[in-house]
Amino acid sequence: MRIRATVAAVTGALALSAFAVPAAQAAEPKVPADIAAASKVVHADSGRSALAAAVDGEPYALNATFSSVKVNNGKNISAGTTNVVKVPVSFKLTHGADVDIHADDFFAGVELYRGASFEDSIFYFDSNDASCTDSSATVANCKTTVEIDPFALLNEDAGSWKAAGFAVAFNGENPDSPNLDEVGVAVTDPTNSFKLQRFSKLTVNASPEPVKKGKTITVTGKLSRANWDDNKYHGYTNQSVKLQFRKKNSNTYTTVKTIKSNSTGELKTTVKASVDGYFRYSFAGTTTTPAVNATGDFVDVK
Repeated sequence: MRIRATVAAVTGALALSAFAVPAAQAAEPKVPADIAAASKVVHADSGRSALAAAVDGEPYALNATFSSVKVNNGKNISAGTTNVVKVPVSFKLTHGADVDIHADDFFAGVELYRGASFEDSIFYFDSNDASCTDSSATVANCKTTVEIDPFALLNEDAGSWKAAGFAVAFNGENPDSPNLDEVGVAVTDPTNSFKLQRFSKLTVNASPEPVKKGKTITVTGKLSRANWDDNKYHGYTNQSVKLQFRKKNSNTYTTVKTIKSNSTGELKTTVKASVDGYFRYSFAGTTTTPAVNATGDFVDVK
């Protein structure tokens, strides 16, 4: 089982021991290389980065704010067990006339985090440095992407998440060892809330095919979801799932009955054959798991 290392702003021998967690067992917050220095400064400002103890000064309040932040086009995010999920993010950045957002050492991004606030987050993913287009001298429309790697997640991460916008102006300081007094930092928190969910799968099989009218049809299936602790799919147990049917020439499914998945996520029930059509299972979803519909299975009734 993977674990997550909790690393605070520490120094000396304690700092070395805090980082001495095997890479295969530890999952650290994910920060793209192009915005890593800015992220360290932002978290140093909140006291959550080792940089806070390694450099002098304190960042000043940068005249910049985030608004109209949209994460994943306003939808919840679901992640499976292997594929990295690329989450689109857009926002409006309003800044002072003296803030050069196009400077080589100016960075703006969005952090997706789990926790009470940006300063007290439990785990997070940072976006790439945003690409911004001016709409006026002090307003820009920006786009970026957050990459969510399922291998970095644990099952405990499923549920409610938030977003925060952050900007850093290094103003000519060395990003790796800046005098923080000369660095500007702005954080808008929170900007959004959403659900990060464990991807779900649902199957169905109706048999026999074909079947005589009035005879019994057995409908089986399985509801499963991603397990981020072992990167495999497991049955989702004791969940209410609807059996639905649509006639051959119809586009509308109607609910026949509701059953529950068993201890391994398996589904099984019976119905009487009446007319040609498609059977499917439908799961409404939970806070930690998205809704999913099985692909309809056609039954020819003789």
